[in-house]
Amino acid sequence: MKGAVLTAHGDLDVIQYVDNLPVPEPGPGEVRVQIKAAALNRLDLFVRRGWKGLELDFPHPIGSDGAGIVDQVGPGVTGYEIGDPVSINPSLYPDEPVENAYENQARGFKIMGEHAPGFAREYMVVPARNLHKMPANFDYKEAAAAGLVGVTAWHSLITRGGLQAGETVLIVGAGGGVNSMSTQIAKLAGAFVYVVGSDEEKCQLARDLGADVVINREEEPEWSKVLYKMTNKRGVDVVVDNVGAATLNDSIRSTGSGGRVLIVGGTTGYKVEINVAQLFGRHVSLIGSTMGTQRDYNQVMDLLFAGKLKAVIGKEFTLQEARQAQEALENFDIFGKVVLNVDA
Repeated sequence: MKGAVLTAHGDLDVIQYVDNLPVPEPGPGEVRVQIKAAALNRLDLFVRRGWKGLELDFPHPIGSDGAGIVDQVGPGVTGYEIGDPVSINPSLYPDEPVENAYENQARGFKIMGEHAPGFAREYMVVPARNLHKMPANFDYKEAAAAGLVGVTAWHSLITRGGLQAGETVLIVGAGGGVNSMSTQIAKLAGAFVYVVGSDEEKCQLARDLGADVVINREEEPEWSKVLYKMTNKRGVDVVVDNVGAATLNDSIRSTGSGGRVLIVGGTTGYKVEINVAQLFGRHVSLIGSTMGTQRDYNQVMDLLFAGKLKAVIGKEFTLQEARQAQEALENFDIFGKVVLNVDA
C-alpha cells in the first residue's frame, strides 16, 4: 500500500513516500475506506517536529483529514455498504462516558494523524461511527479539506462560544483553514464579521468568503486599536484566535464587556503574559476549544454538502509530493487547505 509517512521526528526530509505499508483489516465495528483525498493542517507540522510525550510508531502516515469509498465492512457494522462515498471525522473518541456530553473532552481522546496514524495512504480502517455519507458525485477533495477545520470552527463558535445572530465576531487571521471556515460559519449564524489579514491578497479572499470588514495588518499593525475605533470603543462580542502568543492580548483588548475569546490554537507559541484586569474588569471569558463532537462534525458536513459552506483549497499535491506540501504549509504560502490526491 502506498502512503506518505514520517520516518522520525525532524525536518522535511523525514517525510517519505513509500509503497510497502500493510493493508489494514477492519475489526468489529470498523470499516475500511479506500482514501481518495487527504488534507493537511498545521497540526501535521507540529507532529512532524514532535514534542515531549508524543510517542509514535514509525512509519507514521501523515494527514488528519480524509474522504473516500467504503471498501470493506467489519462485523457488526450496519448502515454502510461497499462503494458508499464517505467523509471521516478525524476524532477518535474513547468509549468511557463523558459527564458534559462533549466526547472531545474525554480522557484518551485522540486525533488521526496525531497520536494515531493518518489519512495519507491508500486504505484506512476507522470506527464506523466516524463515517458520514457523502452525496453522490461530491468532490472528495472538498470533503477532506473541510473536516478538521470545519468541526473545530463549529465547535468553538457555535457549541462552546454560543454565537448568536446579531453579534459581532473578530477572526484573527484570514488565510488558515480554521479561519476561512470560521468566517463562513459566523456569517451563516447571522453575525457581523471582522477579519484581520496579513496582506491584501488574503484580505480580499476573506471578503470573498463574506467578511464584512477586513483590516490589513501590513497597513494597520496596531489592528486592535483600529478595531476599537471602528466599533465606537465598544469592541466585539466574540474573537476567534488560533495564533496564540503574538495576538492574544490584542484579542482580549478587542472584546467588549462580556466578550468571549475563543482560543483554538497557538501557532506563534503557548506562553502568554496577560493583564487579568482586562478580564475581570470587563467580564471577558477565555474559552479553550479543540476539535468537536460527532454531532458537530455531522452538522458542519451537512452544511458543506448542502452548499451553505465551502471548502477553501489553496493547493493540491500528490502523495509523492507530500514533502513539498508540508513545505508550502510551513511557509504560509497558501490561503486555505493543502490537499493530497491519494489516488493520483
